Amino acid sequence: MPEQPTDTVVARPDDSLSAFAPLRQPVFRMLWITWMAANTTMWMNDVAAAWLMTSLAPSPLWVALVQSAGTLPVFLLGLPSGALADIMDRRRYFMVTQFWVAAIALLLCAIVMLDWMTAPLLLTLTFANGVGLAMRWPVFAAIVPELVPRPQLPAALALNGVAMNASRIIGPLIAGAIIASAGSAWVFVLNAVLSLAAGFTIMRWRREHKESPLGRERLASAMRVGVQFVWQSSRMRGVMLRISIFFLHSTALLALLPLLARSLPGGAAGTFTALLAAMGSGAIVAALTMPRIRMLLPLQTLLFTGTALQSAAALVVAFAPNMLVAAPAMFVAGMAWISVANSLTVSAQMALPDWVRARGMSIYQMALMGSTAAGAALWGQVATWTNIHDSLAIAAVSGVVLMALAQRLVADRGIEEDLTPSRVFKVPQTEAPPQSGRIQVNIEYRIDPARAAEFMELMHESRRSRMRQGALDWDVLRDLYDPSRYVEQITDESWTEHLRRFDRVTAADVQLRDRKLAFHIGEEPPRVTRLLIER
Repeated sequence: MPEQPTDTVVARPDDSLSAFAPLRQPVFRMLWITWMAANTTMWMNDVAAAWLMTSLAPSPLWVALVQSAGTLPVFLLGLPSGALADIMDRRRYFMVTQFWVAAIALLLCAIVMLDWMTAPLLLTLTFANGVGLAMRWPVFAAIVPELVPRPQLPAALALNGVAMNASRIIGPLIAGAIIASAGSAWVFVLNAVLSLAAGFTIMRWRREHKESPLGRERLASAMRVGVQFVWQSSRMRGVMLRISIFFLHSTALLALLPLLARSLPGGAAGTFTALLAAMGSGAIVAALTMPRIRMLLPLQTLLFTGTALQSAAALVVAFAPNMLVAAPAMFVAGMAWISVANSLTVSAQMALPDWVRARGMSIYQMALMGSTAAGAALWGQVATWTNIHDSLAIAAVSGVVLMALAQRLVADRGIEEDLTPSRVFKVPQTEAPPQSGRIQVNIEYRIDPARAAEFMELMHESRRSRMRQGALDWDVLRDLYDPSRYVEQITDESWTEHLRRFDRVTAADVQLRDRKLAFHIGEEPPRVTRLLIER
């Protein structure tokens, strides 16, 4: 019988030094292959749909809208998808996404074979296929840190980039060959077969889903907490700004690439495929050398250099007279693209604890895909007003300028909190827990008035911590008649949600608690009271 994958993680002392170390983990290896197959189907679908659109409606706007239709669902559905991935069995959820993509592929195949396809219908079905991407990406992003030791996470994410960009080569090559020999419909048939195979492979994974003793979070509450965590994390906000700027501008090259390929001498489906393959090759080379690149360049320098290189490569492709010039430029663009995307993805993963990882990464992906969808529509419209070459030139220049401004105005000091789960805080007990109603927690401190300003500065950190854990509201009160008495006031949605906050405490939260206690001058510890807010 074939060996069944398990969740066992075995780390060697030199694992973190190798770009291929995560592949030693059986489950990661199995899911990595599945991920590459899933992304191969995505690229095959994108190539077939984009090329089909050049026949149905060859205007720049319609062709660019194919990419918008494929990525917009991630922006619209990313947050509920991430919330579901955090509160449901991730294995089953991942499996369902593959069956969804297979069903859409079969529907596309039938409509093309029956010659019923129109431009609006193609956009609608491309959007439906994008729903599958919106569903599967957050759950896969949340699964990866479960499978490898933390030092191997950058390498694991780089390997995911390799899978994405290997599929960027394999998918278009296969799609181009099938389109040229048999027609677009058979591309969608192969998509369905690969998606079904990936779904059944995931079924072999023996992952144990551990239900919380408090039960599943309600979807609306889970979404709210996810948004709160990201908003209260300065590191996540910085990552989101940078990823939005980069993809808003870099997507111009991919969105307009089918038209650029047609404009080159001898431009055909093979030209488009070769340009995508060159970009994917560059991305693979960069992904495999990311450990060395990280050692040579600090994060801020790497982000700006990557943005500048991608913009320069896009300019060369825009005005390239032939494939001999365009293909090497696409190779450089791929290297720059994966360097920036991987660096920001690692930063996002390091800023998220496991309990909110899928939600946090879904919001990150919403920023990425939302900016990609907006950028494709924006630069397609600019190309309609001017031409594809000028549109790419404007995107390249403005991308570098805005990234430079972001680097200057939004500093990322690279501070990493210790997000290791902690059980130091004692969970409160009550004989008759309330079934409904909000909970107000009051923590009373005695503070030396001479140190009040320092204490209040620390309270700002406390507010961010409480809100990231899921509190509804937070305030600090000072007694008008006793200047040493301060009350930290936290409001929770319910008793159950109050208890959930104890499951979300990290080592960084414990350190923050100790820093607050250092200000307390009372003989007894700070007094804690819990009140039910009566309606």
